[in-house]
Amino acid sequence: MPTYEYQALTAGGQRVRGSLAGASEQAVVAELESRALVPVTITPAAEPRRARRKLSVRKLGTAYQQLADLLRAGVPLLRGLKLLGGRKSDPALASVFRELAEAVETGGELSEAMGQKPETFAPIHVAMVRAGEKGGFLETVLARLGTLVIAQAELRGKVIGSLVYPAILVSVGVIVMTVIFTVFVPKFRVMLDAMQTTPPFITRLVLGLSDALTSWKALLVVGAFVAMVFAAIWALRRPDVRARVEVWRVRAPIVGPLTRAIGAARFCRTLGTMLANNVPMLAALQISKDAAGNAPMREAIERAADAVKQGEPLAAPLAASGLFEDDIVEMISVGEAANNLDDVLVQIAATVEARVDRLLTTAVRLIEPLLLVSIAGVVFAVAVALVLPMTQMSGRV
Repeated sequence: MPTYEYQALTAGGQRVRGSLAGASEQAVVAELESRALVPVTITPAAEPRRARRKLSVRKLGTAYQQLADLLRAGVPLLRGLKLLGGRKSDPALASVFRELAEAVETGGELSEAMGQKPETFAPIHVAMVRAGEKGGFLETVLARLGTLVIAQAELRGKVIGSLVYPAILVSVGVIVMTVIFTVFVPKFRVMLDAMQTTPPFITRLVLGLSDALTSWKALLVVGAFVAMVFAAIWALRRPDVRARVEVWRVRAPIVGPLTRAIGAARFCRTLGTMLANNVPMLAALQISKDAAGNAPMREAIERAADAVKQGEPLAAPLAASGLFEDDIVEMISVGEAANNLDDVLVQIAATVEARVDRLLTTAVRLIEPLLLVSIAGVVFAVAVALVLPMTQMSGRV
């Protein structure tokens, strides 16, 4: 319940201050009068700002499924929310569900309470729960919502997990190259200078790189790199630059197909799940367009929503955008004709996610040997650059 701060007078005329929790100002007034206090002012207390930790998306999806299981077993909604709010394994998530339970206990709807926490519950979550409350099938909605959230978390995890090993290889390669050029190469310089001969080009190149990394020039290189990073961050904050980058990312030869596939999978799963829970098509399109994750696909979905509003099918404008693969558009067209678009969209998402997994696996398998060969090539070049002058000198003796 909300908390109110008050100023009141006692029977002797003494002014007192304090705070009370009550459902409304009238309830606080009644409580003060029962204490023989005459209220002077009653104002809502400012809610303390609490630093809320970012919730795990996977745990949130699991909580949806657990709440659906409780409702399916006959547990009342309020009791189920309190049970989830009493979990000690994740205090942040438990705190959120305790607040939802408090809102429902005072007569509010679950979707309304979720809508007041946009930092935790996305619009699609609120829309689906609202549809389930109005249609009387909340447990089904929560089960499907949990499946949706966990599937999106798994897709994101696959993408990030596939990039971890290449990032480790790059980091190790940078460390190895830094040690070679700053520690080992300078030890050979004295001996090479004592030969009093002009070293080969590759030797001069390696020595030049070593000098650059072991002198004040290295600070210039680091400073320039840091300046480029900050300049890139500043540029990406501008809407026009960010829009151009997103267009390039969608149309690029190698990154483009992967980006479009991920966006299509997220869009199809989101839209299919919302349609399966009786969310109207236009409302579902407006909410699920953000699931694509990039501006070009969002704009294509907006144009498709305008076409649907005019009575046209969904597949045609998506095909005209050129951002959705032909097989995806064909399956959407078949789903519209068979009147089972929700099931077809979920199946499309599962198929595309499997395809993305294969693409990521293949890309990582190609990147790993390329990085290893690159590191080995640099080490070999440095070895040749250091050994070649000695070989030439021994040949002259």
